[in-house]
Amino acid sequence: MNQSLSPRPFVWLIWLLLFAGVPALVASWESRERTHPTGPRAIVAATGGVPNVRRPPPIEPMTIYALPRDRARALNSAIPFARTANPPARPFVFTGSETDLARATDCLAAAQIYEAGDDAVGEQAVAQVVLNRVRHPAFPKTVCGVVFQGQERRTGCQFTFSCDGALARTPSPTAWQRAREIARAALAGKVFGAVGYATHYHTDWVVPYWSGSLDKIAGVGTHLFFRWRGWWGTPPAFRKSSENGEPVIAKIGPLSAAHQGGDGAEPSRSAAIATAVAASAELAARPKMAIGAKSVGKTVAGARLIAIEPGDVSFLVELGRGTAADSWVTIAQTLCAGRPLCRIMGWRAGSAPSGWPPSAAQIETMSFGYIHNAGIGLQRALWNCKQTPRAVKSECMRQRIPVAALPVPSPDATLAGVRRKERFETVKIAPTEAMNNMAPRTE
Repeated sequence: MNQSLSPRPFVWLIWLLLFAGVPALVASWESRERTHPTGPRAIVAATGGVPNVRRPPPIEPMTIYALPRDRARALNSAIPFARTANPPARPFVFTGSETDLARATDCLAAAQIYEAGDDAVGEQAVAQVVLNRVRHPAFPKTVCGVVFQGQERRTGCQFTFSCDGALARTPSPTAWQRAREIARAALAGKVFGAVGYATHYHTDWVVPYWSGSLDKIAGVGTHLFFRWRGWWGTPPAFRKSSENGEPVIAKIGPLSAAHQGGDGAEPSRSAAIATAVAASAELAARPKMAIGAKSVGKTVAGARLIAIEPGDVSFLVELGRGTAADSWVTIAQTLCAGRPLCRIMGWRAGSAPSGWPPSAAQIETMSFGYIHNAGIGLQRALWNCKQTPRAVKSECMRQRIPVAALPVPSPDATLAGVRRKERFETVKIAPTEAMNNMAPRTE
């Protein structure tokens, strides 16, 4: 009887499956990585071509786990790349005003150089992520808004350079110019296809909290790139159009004339001076080109040298017909490299003077001017905005207003009703004999 009432081994196995195995299966099912259709058929099959969602996914701050670098790299390398397709993004062509374009260019350039360093490939990848975000409904609608989202926080901003003090470091003029050129190309439609529609990235030595919830789709250098899973990571989700009205970001005012003043505070004078001094010193420290009398009439650094002022300080050049106005700065800096004091005066082809010095009329038709003075930390580039309009008015030369010379009166000319004295005489009055005779006598 006792043997018949004791549980048999297989009964214990059934109870074990009921109380342990079933919950484990349910947990495994709930925690599985769900796959979402991303092909054209799946998108078309959705009602009206739009997914059954009401709002885009939330944007998490860039906060990371406190892990040693080796441990973070090991975890990142253990995450496999997504097996789904990684198509390149559609070209992004900026359609705002010239002022907005100038601001967007410098915001994008700042994100590139502070996030990727002076690395052309890395900068292109960063630029693509920024423009992908501008197109996505989850992010702000302007380039500057995307780049500086969360800048008011000490930590947790979307791009860490905007809130961690990195902007106190000033890039070299050459690196900044290169970053701006990459930004201009991206805003004109150039695509960096390797990162596809990525909206997130991080370096391989950190692990953000959001990295496990996104698809890892590409690696560029030490950076890993991610996109959202499901419909919000597919090309149809990136349909939002950008808006005009790029905000002024005072934080990059020392680097960008387009972001000086406006809604933000003026950049501090000491910061602006420090930036200018550093840039000027960097230019003066470069190798110096050998430019002398034999160089006159030849093409040097992309411009034809017309004349050199005695003392080798000022250079008159004829700018090439096919050169872009923004490239004139690079030409001037190449000519001025290694010189503590330098001035470039440039004219378009066909309007340049024949030698030194230029006349006042020729100076009025000058197309471009550049001055560099390492002693006071000055670098300034100016354009003739009648010939080449600029988005930033401070980059325009001051046009002289001709004043008609006043007529010089002839020596014989007189003014009506006014007696004009030809000369002044000194007269000495002394008593004469007749006056002595008229004086009263006293006895």
